[in-house]
This record gives sequence, C-alpha cells and structure tokens, in this order.
Amino acid sequence: MREFLVEITTSIPEGTDPAEVDRRRAAEAVRARELAATGNLGRLWRPVGERRSIGLWRAADEDELREKVLGTLPLRDWMTFAVTPVDPHPNDPGRG
Repeated sequence: MREFLVEITTSIPEGTDPAEVDRRRAAEAVRARELAATGNLGRLWRPVGERRSIGLWRAADEDELREKVLGTLPLRDWMTFAVTPVDPHPNDPGRG
C-alpha cells in the first residue's frame, strides 16, 4: 500500500440542522475506527486550535484513496482534501 498525508478541512454549510451535524460526526467516528482496522487510516492529528485534520492514510493508489476510502467518510460532502503521496525517507528514525 502507498502512504499519503491528507489535510482535511471541514466546512459545515450555514443553516445545517445541528442534529444532522451530530449524526454525521457520530458516523464519522465509527467510520474512522473501521478504516483504522483495515489499515487505511494510520494516524490522525488536529492542529491546536484549528478545525482541520492531518492524517496518514494508506491505499493502493490515489484513486482508491479518494474513491474507496475518503469517499466513504460521512462528512465528505463538507470536506476538502489536500492529498500528498509520501515515501519513506532514508533517514527516518521510525523505519524498521
């Protein structure tokens, strides 16, 4: 699998029913756990004080990542994605 750094910005449309926001956020948490269990979601961070996230995601290629992974997120209609494919650095201290 390839690895990707993905920056996700979520913008909830003005006037959206708060119950719909709560429902989608709850479903998003469930889906994130499922994607972590399959190995598609490796890590997820939120910059302090911001409403965006940065994650380490895995998929066979960028098309699969966008369509079969990110495309399954319950909040996807309100999200924008900045996808950066990454390879291990030879000096990465985390390399096994």
